[in-house]
Amino acid sequence: MRAVLRRDLTNAIRTRDAVAASALRAALAAIENAEAVAAPETRISGTGPSPVAGALVGLGAAEVPRRELTEAEVEEIVRGEVADLLAAAGEYAHRGQHARAERLRAEAAVLSRYLASG
Repeated sequence: MRAVLRRDLTNAIRTRDAVAASALRAALAAIENAEAVAAPETRISGTGPSPVAGALVGLGAAEVPRRELTEAEVEEIVRGEVADLLAAAGEYAHRGQHARAERLRAEAAVLSRYLASG
């Protein structure tokens, strides 16, 4: 699904579809955030120059492989993005900000097209 989202983001940017581009960027960012893992804890030795607090020492010390998400996990993230957009749209509508609410509903509709029905 991620490859399709990226391809469609490129198309949305090319065609200047701001609603689709915004929705797709947000979904891809959420997927990438879910892939992130915490950097491993390292102990700093007492030798050498004084390191910066919290800094990792050594070439590649902070590099860790990213999580690989299943298609089901990616779909669940997109489903969560749709739910968040619809909830935010409801809040904006409740406050009388109908244009913003409609924009968020349109973004949710874009992402909903990538979800399996059911």
